[in-house]
Amino acid sequence: MKRTALFLAGSALFISACSNEDASNEREGIYVTTSFSVIGDFVEQVLGEHGTVDYLVPIGEEPHEYEPVPSDFRNVSDSEVFYTNGLGLEEWLNRVVDNASETDIVELSEGVTEIPIEGEGAPDPHAWLSPKNVSYYLTNIVADLSERYPEHAEDFEANAANYQEQIDELILEMEESFEGIEEEKRLIVVSENAFKYFGEDFGFETDGIWELNSSEEGTTGQINRVIDVINEREIPAVFVETTVDQRFMETISSNTNVPIAGEVYTDAVGLEGSGAETYLDMIRHNATVFSEGLTEQ
Repeated sequence: MKRTALFLAGSALFISACSNEDASNEREGIYVTTSFSVIGDFVEQVLGEHGTVDYLVPIGEEPHEYEPVPSDFRNVSDSEVFYTNGLGLEEWLNRVVDNASETDIVELSEGVTEIPIEGEGAPDPHAWLSPKNVSYYLTNIVADLSERYPEHAEDFEANAANYQEQIDELILEMEESFEGIEEEKRLIVVSENAFKYFGEDFGFETDGIWELNSSEEGTTGQINRVIDVINEREIPAVFVETTVDQRFMETISSNTNVPIAGEVYTDAVGLEGSGAETYLDMIRHNATVFSEGLTEQ
């Protein structure tokens, strides 16, 4: 796993110090921060009762071009380690690197077989969207936490093993639910083409209006290209993401008479009450929406 040091801007720390002092005093055990909610859930599963996990990017916002706020600097500075996805996802990370206090940064996607972004040499960062990649994240979390806190290493390993069992059970459920989808209908179309790793592991092609939210355009040419693909493949449904402006996909749906089968989660878990508040729940939700949408009745 890649490990670097984060230097946080002193002025931001000063601004946020008073508002965060009470919160930091209330924390018990190990305190770690993560870039966004999915990574936070992974770390929380491994850390268990030994500490607290916070994430920076609020649910509902996408993590590609997040603008950190003063309290983020304070939280990261207070934490023992700051876990990120890596693979170029956190494009804003360099903007918080400055010259005040040190916190280690650890990228958790190391070991994943990278899939390149179409037309670019950079890797697609959305490795977590395939549950078959979660084992890499867990391995890296366990290794780093165990090195820092060897007295809890057995607990970290046991927690990760228990969570991996739940992931494995979910994978089997998903594979069974996809059996009824015809081969020619196995195309997932969303706004951001974020399901490449998912598609690779579960036998789907994927497409999107754009490749990454950070390069979002939604031009007439992009929309027309997707309309042509949908008409050619005659797929029964398209999908929208919870963290993306849905108007682009609504335009495509209205021009193809192909319904939007439902919302799927990509860059964040769901809000409280959504039924997708954890990684397991969000992936199970996505699988159900894909299965029901692409299985013609």
